[in-house]
Amino acid sequence: MKKTALLIIDMINPLQFQAGPLLLEGMCRITPQIASLKRRARAAGLPVIYINDNEGRWQSEKSHLIQRAQDGAAWNLVQQILPDPEDFFIIKPRHSGFYATPLQALLTELGTRTLILTGVAGNICVLFTANDAYMRGYQLFIPADCCASNVQEDNDFALKMMKNVLKADIRGQAQIDPADLLSKKTGRNPVT
Repeated sequence: MKKTALLIIDMINPLQFQAGPLLLEGMCRITPQIASLKRRARAAGLPVIYINDNEGRWQSEKSHLIQRAQDGAAWNLVQQILPDPEDFFIIKPRHSGFYATPLQALLTELGTRTLILTGVAGNICVLFTANDAYMRGYQLFIPADCCASNVQEDNDFALKMMKNVLKADIRGQAQIDPADLLSKKTGRNPVT
């Protein structure tokens, strides 16, 4: 059983929307941090779960989203964190990674009690996923240096809310030891 899982939210992204250039700035800051955390999580044996928006395309799948990202402004960043064959990939129709997806069933199957959330946008999709995870009883780590939004002030406020309301640990990714999280009894008792 894997008690902790790393979630990478909406990072496979062509950024083909009006605020895309603003989000690109944040993605430039967080991508190397997420890549580092992913390597350490993988070395510790933690499952890595990508959760990605389908951009309103109901026939989307992982390979299609990656192909679209190749044409986008963030492709050089996306390449640094592409899913590995053993990673899980979930497509979400709305903001939360839990809404109308198999995420809860997967986490239950893996025996997950603690989640490390990373990605974009911190004030929308990361926040909504964190909120739904908290309501389901998961312990949350949301490294501040692995979360970005279009506007830095909005990201900072979302992180403050996740820390104060959802009891998330928001220390930087370098201060999180995935192996330690795997070996310790962590997490609350998730509602399944």
